[in-house]
Amino acid sequence: MRTVGELLREWRHRRRLSQLDLAIAADVSARHVSLVETGRSNPSADMVLRLADQLDVPLRERNVLLLAAGFAPRYAERPLDGDALPAAWDAIARVLRAHEPYPALVIDRRWNILMTNRAIDPFLADVAPDLLRPPVNMVRLGLDPRGLAHRIVNLAEVRSLLRTRIGRQLATAPDPELTALYEELLAPGSEDASPAIGSEIAVPMIFRFGGRELRLFSTTTTFGTPTDITLDEIAIESYYPSDAESAAYFTTSGAGADPRPRTSGR
Repeated sequence: MRTVGELLREWRHRRRLSQLDLAIAADVSARHVSLVETGRSNPSADMVLRLADQLDVPLRERNVLLLAAGFAPRYAERPLDGDALPAAWDAIARVLRAHEPYPALVIDRRWNILMTNRAIDPFLADVAPDLLRPPVNMVRLGLDPRGLAHRIVNLAEVRSLLRTRIGRQLATAPDPELTALYEELLAPGSEDASPAIGSEIAVPMIFRFGGRELRLFSTTTTFGTPTDITLDEIAIESYYPSDAESAAYFTTSGAGADPRPRTSGR
């Protein structure tokens, strides 16, 4: 088992900080950081968490650090349902309902879809059934020809955008399953001549749907100060029309008529 010092040093290198940078941020001496990393000082649980906070270590990995230092985990991981996290469930449901008639969904750290609003349903009407068996993965759903890929006009741009986002995510918090998904669907290859993207905000997703082209852009919402691993790892992806014609489609087609959010795979 790796020591807490080795793990902290790895996270510091990943954040491209010197020992002095981390020491200043955590209000400790650089010598103390050095002693912890080399195993010559055994940090308290509070010190582990103080350093982890400055290194922006995800809650799941903070538990790993605590265990490596000989302490019990501090952060629970509970299912996102009405019994375990009722306040969070209600807040997310309200966000999804409020966003209708435009599409919105909730994803976990591996881009599995946990919940959607009703405006998503028309987009899934002709998706291959096996792609909709839980857990439904948003990346696979979007890039598979049997999923949404045949509807996405600017598929190369969307793939490039996903490559950028997930590549950045993996650089921040490595995950074996997400890495495998990236290598399978997003790693650059001879078949992929995706254009460079200058600004993520400016790139729409263009869907060919209902006899017209719908232009959408997305925003991502996360919990600001989560103390539960589940909440720390989820995000709400909300889609907005980029032009008046796309907006008109959603406001006149009845999309999202039933505002109740529903689970869509874990």
